[in-house]
Amino acid sequence: MAEKGVQLDGESFSCSICLDLLKDPVTIPCGHSYCMNCIKAHWVEEDGKKLHSCPQCRKTFTPRPVLGKNTMLADLVEELKKTGLQAAAADHCYAGPEDVACDVCTGRRRKAFKSCLVCPASYCEKHLQPHYEAAPLKKHKLVEPSNKLQENICSRHNEVMKIFCRTDQQCICYLCLMDEHKGHDTVSAAAERTERPRELEGSRLNIQQRIQDREEDVKLLHQEVEAINLSADKTVEDSEKIFTQLIRLLEKRSSDVKQQVRSQQRTEVSRVKELQEKLEQEITELKRNDAELQKLSHTEDLNQFLHNYPSLSPLRESTDSSSINIRPLSYFEDVTAAVSEVRDKLQDVLREKWTNISLTGTEVDVLLSQPEPTTRAGFLRYSRDITLDPNTANTRLLLSDRNRKATFMSKHQSYSSHPDRFSGCRQVLSRESLIGRCYWEVERRGGGVYVAVGYKDIKREGSLSECEFGYNNKSWALRCHKNGYTYFHNKVQAPVSGPPSSRVGVYLDHRAGILSFYSVSETMTFLHRVQTTFTQPLYAGLCLYYSFGDTAELCNLK
Repeated sequence: MAEKGVQLDGESFSCSICLDLLKDPVTIPCGHSYCMNCIKAHWVEEDGKKLHSCPQCRKTFTPRPVLGKNTMLADLVEELKKTGLQAAAADHCYAGPEDVACDVCTGRRRKAFKSCLVCPASYCEKHLQPHYEAAPLKKHKLVEPSNKLQENICSRHNEVMKIFCRTDQQCICYLCLMDEHKGHDTVSAAAERTERPRELEGSRLNIQQRIQDREEDVKLLHQEVEAINLSADKTVEDSEKIFTQLIRLLEKRSSDVKQQVRSQQRTEVSRVKELQEKLEQEITELKRNDAELQKLSHTEDLNQFLHNYPSLSPLRESTDSSSINIRPLSYFEDVTAAVSEVRDKLQDVLREKWTNISLTGTEVDVLLSQPEPTTRAGFLRYSRDITLDPNTANTRLLLSDRNRKATFMSKHQSYSSHPDRFSGCRQVLSRESLIGRCYWEVERRGGGVYVAVGYKDIKREGSLSECEFGYNNKSWALRCHKNGYTYFHNKVQAPVSGPPSSRVGVYLDHRAGILSFYSVSETMTFLHRVQTTFTQPLYAGLCLYYSFGDTAELCNLK
């Protein structure tokens, strides 16, 4: 009850202005109490209003009340201060929910000052004194207060575990040593404890070194992030300027074309209208002459007829119809064709150069690389929609199925001349460039197909070593024949073991320099992997070399 009263007094005997215990308490006519200085300061602020109010109930007083110290209240506050300090000091000695309590205290237990590993128990300062005074207890091991002393007691024999079994790497009691740990490599827990710090220090040094290494890595990555951001900001700014210039150039060329067409339009229209007016005047004159001749033809007076006939105005020379050059629907088609040609060339340039932009700008070197997938479902996440480029196809190859399928033909195909066309080797490259991580599959029919990748600048005509997939340093190829596979690169070949299959899967991680081939049937079987450094965008390639009618098709995996 005394403690409850202290709590009540602590809340009740406080000034509502300064929120502290009352100092020189005074009670005003409405019954509320304040510190003398607090209420005086409050009323000084209200002197201009000629009214003085209570800060709590707002009751007003006129004139200003005379303040006198409430001695009874002052005595109560002083008693509260003394009792509160004593209670606070007493409370500080007792254990709370988070504290380790003394195991000897009865009733309200005090905080433990030390724990004994031998007893095992925790003691407050009072009950710890025997451990300092009694000779047998002085040898006990005292540690900071702990709630885990029970973990030092064997749950089976209820004895202190003072032995360490190195065989089972656990603490045991002396009864365990005579039972299930008999014959094991054992030492005292104290001896093992003296050796562990060396291991612990070694582990700490290792951890600290790893922390230091990781902090250096984080620092490098932070610098990398800053460098990436700066480079990206500058690139975006420069690119915007360049594209703005390009847009302005295109707008200027568009305006020039428009002006030229309009100027030519005005010239041609003026020429046509001038000729039109001339023809209309001729028509008017011919009609007038025709009317006069008609009128004269009806004159019965012979003298009048003969008199008027010579006076008729002679016909002017007729306009030559050959001077009228009519070009229906083909006035400015040559301009449209020229602009279309510019557009197509610009698209080709952007398509080719955009690959380089994507290659250099989409992936940033970091410390960790992505592992290669292990299942076909994992590979299919990186499947690419690839088509064959007709401009690169050898004339013995017929492309079909929306340029996905190539067939070895006995007759040459009527392809138009193009600098990208393979002239000597019966092969073709994809239209799409391959960067990042890509996966595709090739279905083959017949005796022999090269499934390959290559750079775009591989030679299109010349010797076998310059052009054919796998025979130069610009291409990598897996030769698929009836009985197996052979890998080719830069004139070097290597046999590849694996189950023959009509379908081959190709996985490319351009940044990591990984190119892998798989035999695909009901399961995927690894055939061959290349680890290198790719310096340019790659293109998928197909080469058919065995017999007419053989086919190779890029599968649609979407």
